[in-house]
Amino acid sequence: VAFVGCARVSTSLLMVLLSSLPGDITQKGYEKKRAKLLASYIPQLPSKTSSSSSAPGPSTSSASRHHRAHRSGGARDERYRSDIHTEAVQAALAKHKEEKMALPMPTKRRSAFVQSPIDTCTPPDTSSASEDEGSLRRKAALSAVLAQSLQSPEYWINRSVQSSSTSSSASSTLSHGEPKTQPQPQLQPAASVLADVLAHTRIENSVPPDVTSSTPQERGSRVDLPPAVRGMSRGQSRSSMLDTADGVPVNSRVSTKIQQLLNTLKRPKRPPLSEFFLDDSEEIVEVPQPDPNTPKPEGRQIIPVKGEPLGVVSNWPPALQAALARWGATQAKSPALTALDITGKPLYTLTYGKLWSRSLKLAYTLLNKLGTKTEPVLQPGDRVALVYPNSDPGMFWVAFYGCLLAEVIPVPIEVPLSRQDAGSQQIGFLLGSCGVSLALTSEVCLKGLPKTPNGEIIQFKGWPRMKWVVTDTKYLTKPSKDWQPHIPTANTDTAYIEYKASKEGTVMGVAVSKISMLTHCQALTQACNYCEGETLVNVLDCKKDMGMWHGVLTSVMNRIHTITVPYAVMKACPMSWVQRVHIHKARVALVKCRDLHWAMMAHKDQKDTNLSSIRMLIVADGANPWSVSSCDAFLNVFQSHGLKPEVICPCATSPEALTVAIRRPGARGAPLPARAILSMGGLSHGVIRVNTEDKNSALTVQDVGHIMPGALMCIVKPDGPPQLCKTDEIGEIVINSRAGGTMYYGLPGVTKNTFEVIPVNQAGAPIGEIPFTRTGLLGFVGPGSLVFVVGKNEGLLMVSGRRHNADDLVATALAVEPVKTVYRGRIAVFSVTVFYDERIVIVAEQRPDASEEDSFQWMSRVLQAIDSIHQVGLYCLALVPANTLPKTPLGGIHICETKQNFLEGNLHPCNILMCPHTCVTNLPKPRQKQPVDVGPASMLVGNLVAGKRIAQATGRELGVVEDQDLIRKVLVPLMFSVQVSFLSEALQWRAQTDPDHVLYVLLNAKGVAVCTATCAQLHKRAEKITATLMERGGLNTGDNVVLLYPPGIDLIAAFYGCLYAGVIPVTVRPPHPQNLAATLPTVRMIIDVSKAACILTTQPLMRILRSREAAASVNVKTWPTIIDTDDLPRKRPPHIYKPPTAEMLAYLDFSVSTTGMLTGVKMSHAAVSTLCRSIKLQCELYSSRQIAICLDPYCGLGFVLWCLSSVYSGHQSILIPPLELECSLPLWLSTLSQYKIRDTFCSYSVMELCTKGLGTQTEILKARGVNLSCVRSCVVIAEERPRLALTMSFSKLFKDLGLSSRAVSTAFGSRVNLAICLQGTAGPDPSTVYVDMKSLRHDRVRLVERGAPQSLPLMESGTILPGVRVIIVNPETRGPLGDSHLGEIWVNSPHSASGYYTIYGEESLQADHFNTRLSFGEPHTLWARTGYLGFIKRTELLDASGDRHDALFVVGSLDETLELRGLRYHPIDIETSVSRAHRSIAESAVFTWTNLLVVVAELSGSEQEALDLVPLVTNVVLEEHHLIVGVVVIVDPGVIPINSRGEKQRMHLRDSFLADQLDPIYVAYNM
Repeated sequence: VAFVGCARVSTSLLMVLLSSLPGDITQKGYEKKRAKLLASYIPQLPSKTSSSSSAPGPSTSSASRHHRAHRSGGARDERYRSDIHTEAVQAALAKHKEEKMALPMPTKRRSAFVQSPIDTCTPPDTSSASEDEGSLRRKAALSAVLAQSLQSPEYWINRSVQSSSTSSSASSTLSHGEPKTQPQPQLQPAASVLADVLAHTRIENSVPPDVTSSTPQERGSRVDLPPAVRGMSRGQSRSSMLDTADGVPVNSRVSTKIQQLLNTLKRPKRPPLSEFFLDDSEEIVEVPQPDPNTPKPEGRQIIPVKGEPLGVVSNWPPALQAALARWGATQAKSPALTALDITGKPLYTLTYGKLWSRSLKLAYTLLNKLGTKTEPVLQPGDRVALVYPNSDPGMFWVAFYGCLLAEVIPVPIEVPLSRQDAGSQQIGFLLGSCGVSLALTSEVCLKGLPKTPNGEIIQFKGWPRMKWVVTDTKYLTKPSKDWQPHIPTANTDTAYIEYKASKEGTVMGVAVSKISMLTHCQALTQACNYCEGETLVNVLDCKKDMGMWHGVLTSVMNRIHTITVPYAVMKACPMSWVQRVHIHKARVALVKCRDLHWAMMAHKDQKDTNLSSIRMLIVADGANPWSVSSCDAFLNVFQSHGLKPEVICPCATSPEALTVAIRRPGARGAPLPARAILSMGGLSHGVIRVNTEDKNSALTVQDVGHIMPGALMCIVKPDGPPQLCKTDEIGEIVINSRAGGTMYYGLPGVTKNTFEVIPVNQAGAPIGEIPFTRTGLLGFVGPGSLVFVVGKNEGLLMVSGRRHNADDLVATALAVEPVKTVYRGRIAVFSVTVFYDERIVIVAEQRPDASEEDSFQWMSRVLQAIDSIHQVGLYCLALVPANTLPKTPLGGIHICETKQNFLEGNLHPCNILMCPHTCVTNLPKPRQKQPVDVGPASMLVGNLVAGKRIAQATGRELGVVEDQDLIRKVLVPLMFSVQVSFLSEALQWRAQTDPDHVLYVLLNAKGVAVCTATCAQLHKRAEKITATLMERGGLNTGDNVVLLYPPGIDLIAAFYGCLYAGVIPVTVRPPHPQNLAATLPTVRMIIDVSKAACILTTQPLMRILRSREAAASVNVKTWPTIIDTDDLPRKRPPHIYKPPTAEMLAYLDFSVSTTGMLTGVKMSHAAVSTLCRSIKLQCELYSSRQIAICLDPYCGLGFVLWCLSSVYSGHQSILIPPLELECSLPLWLSTLSQYKIRDTFCSYSVMELCTKGLGTQTEILKARGVNLSCVRSCVVIAEERPRLALTMSFSKLFKDLGLSSRAVSTAFGSRVNLAICLQGTAGPDPSTVYVDMKSLRHDRVRLVERGAPQSLPLMESGTILPGVRVIIVNPETRGPLGDSHLGEIWVNSPHSASGYYTIYGEESLQADHFNTRLSFGEPHTLWARTGYLGFIKRTELLDASGDRHDALFVVGSLDETLELRGLRYHPIDIETSVSRAHRSIAESAVFTWTNLLVVVAELSGSEQEALDLVPLVTNVVLEEHHLIVGVVVIVDPGVIPINSRGEKQRMHLRDSFLADQLDPIYVAYNM
């Protein structure tokens, strides 16, 4: 392996250059090409060399001041970058600058900004009108800063590697300082020009391009209609509607941003991974095939490496306690430990005599004074928790040695700060697995612990019950004369337990035996050459790891004087440890990289420190990739203060194997050890490749010396069986040594896999009998048996089969100048598994003074840098407010807790950027639709051959009505025994024969009947309206009249008044007085489209129609004649109109579908009477029956039941307007109970209101006497797939009130036929089946078992009505399909509508919706196409006639389906997943916009949760539907519009979103 002295590097300007140079190239050619490539984005700075050499002088001090001010904020700096790292990252970004697309910045509502103390001076939100100029200015400024911070090309390309490594601080401060001091002159304007062009083309070209197809788009001209509602024929293709910006102001902010997003998504994704797709039941995505050019290990199998033998020294103690006893007796005055106060001054010094006597007292107290003689609380071998703050090392030492002398096992843990402390539950797991029930602590610490109101220490989350013992000297008892501690020779019993957190966050205890502890101290003494009486400065935590092994154990063995510098002191005075070394002439110092960095930043204040006494500067985290530059930079600064280069000793440690390797101090003047410069690409594939040609994509690592004396080491594969690696392969270091941990205490299963590993060779045979311990360190053995560590197992991210190190990603992220945006040390990198691969997430804490734009800018640059350098896409980058990430006790980030919060939606980010488009490369290939070669006839024959019946179903015969009720009344027996052709005649007949029979009862919110109508009253009221119409309306027969009434009896009377007058009624829902702007245009549109000659309404509504508020949204001067029917004169019309034939129009039914299409259908008299007859037969309706209706009465089956059915069948209808439920929720249910109703009809919105509002109040309702046992059928009237979850929850919730589980069912109707299915009294109960969702997307039905993965429950839509035939047809070939096949539902029935009523004269387009023929099979039958997909399945149940029952299952509307990736998705399925993603999502809706999936979620929680939803929504849709969400919009509850049937109006929502009318809380554009 070739080694060069070099700083830690990881980037790619030269990668950019060299990737564009094919083959070999001469130096001269290379220079030329390099200059040419660089010229385009590096400004020509005058006098390059002089500027670069002179700049550091003045700017260094300002930059270090800047750093100092920043550091005092208490951020824990553990990540340092070399200058080359920064510059190389800048270079990578500059390359992106070339092709930079304007990334759309997320839109955020003001209130969703995190309130920071300097909120007053936050700039105004530029994301409104000035979006484009703002982003251009931003880009210009950024490119200027970027270009200048790159400095001149010669400056950093030609610098030798060595010099750069020794001038780290100067040059990195230079790159901070320079752009600030210089003005911003000669900027290459290319980027801003490009952005300018982009901005303009964006605005002019209103139709966003279709990302997935290359067909040019055309916009059809269109009639000027209000954007809220629009007509569209089903004949046009669905996509043409989706891909145009109809009705949307095209320069709206949203469409501009979506355009930006599309521009960014058009760039090809980096990894051209082959995509796989198996079109069968296991349609699980495969991991892409490995790239043939992947580097593979080529070396021979590694040979285990032996450490030097462990020497035997005659006076080594037989046990560590014996060493303490010896020094306590012979060297009592010798100092053992000096502790510092918060200012860095010595607080107290503990001598060996004091340490010994106090430990003895504690041991005696623990064994003899904590209980009775017969029942002591502690026995030798019990585990005891040690809870001491870092700032009180003396108390900890006494407690630790006291436990050793008492032969109880100490378990040092951190001081818990609060009940919900990050990781406290995991500490509880540790205490539980170790069986700890007693905790030792100091008085001061005990006072600081959180208490309950009555003064007891609270029960920490997840902890076992604890007894607390205070160990201050005043509470200890002097041992009696005859008591002596038992100090046996070291054996394999456990001495102490050190805690360790795994990658998943579980905290386990590593048990260290007495012999291991002693041997480890001996090995460290030999390796570090410790001498008796030396002085050691320890900056590390003395409770665990190196801080304990050197500073508490080995130091006592060698009578070393330890000076501990706690973390709190370092925060206040970062130079304190250097001052202690200087004052005490310390020989050894024990530090981490951050301490080197802090001291270096603060050293300006100290001119006279001298470090020449140090013989060993042990760097505890020297195995980290960024340690190289910290060590080099520290040496660079302090060499002039006497620090010798050879004393820097990095080491590698692991909780399981203790010290793995340590560099021995070199001889004076000997050559410094080598560095390895490795290719990042090679590392990601786990092989060692020396990086020769491209220094910027290299990782420089320093060795951590040789392995410990007496140890044996191998490198094995990190996953799978422990197979030995080859010499050029990165693997996990495993160690066999007497000086290591022995087990995870109390966890035998996990222990075996870690502490008892026997490596195997290539053939899989074990290489010996000796067990090794896994260290969790990844590395390799270099020349001369030097150990190199490149990362840790717990920081390993495996993405698409390549390994990335979390620490490397942190270093790259921080090289993107984070100073203004995020805190340096407060950044977490982890991976989450989404859709069969790991995805990388970075979370950082944002500074309170960072603006939205700075943050977004920083985030997008981090994305680019990581993409360029590590060749891996980030999945999510989130910024959270300062100090909100969970911390570990010593101030670092608690990664596992952070990940947990991310996945549970508790992170509360203030900025988030998701990039699923870039990093999800394992989606199945989009499905290519195959041309249908098989004709419909072959399909039919195929089905017959396969024994499958054709999918069709029929309701029972309508027959001739034999209505005893009517026949008995001998007045007009003839008319009814034939058939009632006209409802107007039925009403007249009832008014004559049974005038006082009450047909309608209208209830108000209090449940009081405010209005009733008998047959005679209704007839008379209708006559008055007829007379008025004839007088004032000036109407001709067949004119259309709009009825604008609130739900009630007036509406019914007006309807029959129109029939009597021979005009065509059109019922319209009145506008909402509080929301005229949204509801009035729809009213206006129906009036215009239906060419109404007159409007019948009430006085209050008439005033609204003519009000000034109405004039704001529509033209009120052009209303047709308005007649109010409140106070009509008592007049009878001269005659009542009778239509010449039953085929004449009875009324028009207008409705806005869920896709936003307004359609009116024509209902003839014949259709009306057969429909009423069909319902009468199905529900067994007679004049003695009562039904309750809680529906909107304006269209579809709701209108038929409200206005027509009672007049036909004579039953009494109790009318409950759904609006009244908003004032009194229990109204509907209490009415059912009070009137003992057997049959009731409602809508989904009513059912949902009751479920959500009354679900918790069943006990109260029961107490009020509400009893639903009378209800035989409760039918939900809908034109959609049955909402099974809602109907089931309703049944379950109100079961306690006596509601039968069989009562609830659904109906199904469509525009072409208002009632196809309705669960009546005779048919079998509706059945439920489970279908496979993956097959549904392929337009196939595959029935699966309940609970199967990806299964979707579907409920039958009710029994098919009498006189109705249904068949399932392939919508393309129009041939019939077989049983259980998915196709379009076609219906043949005498009550189908007779056609659309439209103003466009496009009947020819839609004629086939009403009378179309099968291409094969029965050529003569005329069918109506419902536009819904579904299937028919023959069940085992029997229907009334004794035949097997055919069930119709509705899957969803064809118009609504989303065609994405060649598959067909039903919005409701995606919405169900989204609503499950987070507890605060109240409702959601999805739609597509130029092939981007947009998810709108209503947030019911607080606004700070808004950004938590973005990753969860993206995850769930990717996992369950294999789709990438393009835009996530978070809105307030109630924003998603619904129609009167409770169906979501997704197209209205889409229009409002694109026209920027939603006022969203947050809009995230996924990259």
